[in-house]
Parts: sequence; C-alpha cells; structure tokens
Amino acid sequence: MADPVTNLTLAAILATLAAIVYSLRYIVLMERRVARMEEHIERIANKIVKEEFKIERILKKKSKKK
Repeated sequence: MADPVTNLTLAAILATLAAIVYSLRYIVLMERRVARMEEHIERIANKIVKEEFKIERILKKKSKKK
C-alpha cells in the first residue's frame, strides 16, 4: 500500500482535475447560451434596420410629393 500522504495528494489532484472539467463544461454551456442570445439580438436588430429603411423610403416619397 502506498504512503497515506501520497494517497491524499493524489486524491486532491484528482478532485482538482474533476472540478476543472466540471467548470469547463459549465463555461461551454454558458457560452452556447450567450451565442444563441446574440443570434436572436442580431435578428431583431436586422428587422429594426429593415423597418427603418422602409420608413425612410416612405418619408422620402412624401417629401418629394410636396
């Protein structure tokens, strides 16, 4: 059997590695959520820009008629 100090050290190292893996997994999940949110925001922004162009065209047509 190995020295108790060695066993304790190995257990601490394994626990630390497990915590790092869990944290990385969580970070990846959060990054995916943020990316999805950014896609939705970008779609909304594009819709707003299209609507603004429509409004500008309508206003230009009205100003030319006057």
